[in-house]
Amino acid sequence: MSKTSLTDDQGASFLEGQLLIAMPAMSDPRFARSVIYMCAHSDEGAMGLIINQTAKHISFPDLLDRLEIFPPNGEADTGFEDAPDLPVHVGGPVETGRGFVLHSADYFVDNSTLAIQNEICLTATLEILKAIALGQGPEHALLALGYAGWSPGQLESEIQANGWLNCPADPDIVFAENQFDKYGQALAVLGIDPSFLVADAGHA
Repeated sequence: MSKTSLTDDQGASFLEGQLLIAMPAMSDPRFARSVIYMCAHSDEGAMGLIINQTAKHISFPDLLDRLEIFPPNGEADTGFEDAPDLPVHVGGPVETGRGFVLHSADYFVDNSTLAIQNEICLTATLEILKAIALGQGPEHALLALGYAGWSPGQLESEIQANGWLNCPADPDIVFAENQFDKYGQALAVLGIDPSFLVADAGHA
C-alpha cells in the first residue's frame, strides 16, 4: 500500500483533523490498536487524543468531584441531575491529569475552543465540564485525560516505520458509543480488513 505524503504542495500538514490508526508494527503497548484523533500537526510537532481507550476506575462524576466542580447550589452531595453517563478516555501518556474534550461545534467559547475540522472542536477548560454536567454542553462530546504528543519529525518517522495509517476523521467514528468498534470502523474507511494487517513493513 502506498503512503500519502504528509504535506501538500505548499508544505502544509494535512494530518490535523485526521485519524491515526495503530498498525501491528506499533511497538509501544500504550498505543496498541489505538485510534487517535489528530488535534494539531506542524513542523513543531504533533498532538492528538486516543479515542478508543476508556480509563478504568474513574467515572465522569468521580472526575467532577476530583476537580471540585460542584452544582451551582454548592451542595456537592446533590450531584448533577442532568449529568450524562460520559465515559472518561485515556487520551494519551502526556499530562494524564489534564482533561480535554473533543466535541461538536454547537458548543464554542471564544479564546477557549479550538475549531479543528469537520465540525469537531477541542476545549480544555473546566467550564465545558461544568456545562456538560448541567446538561448544557455540546450534543456530542468525548472526554479524555492526557494526550499523545510527538516532537518535530517523530510522527513522520513512526509512519515511515509502518507504525500508523491515517484516514479522514468521521464524527460518527470519533463520537461512537462503542469504543471497541472504532478501530475496525477507521480501517473500514480505508477499505482494510483488520485480519489482513501484518506487522512487516511494506506488506499492509
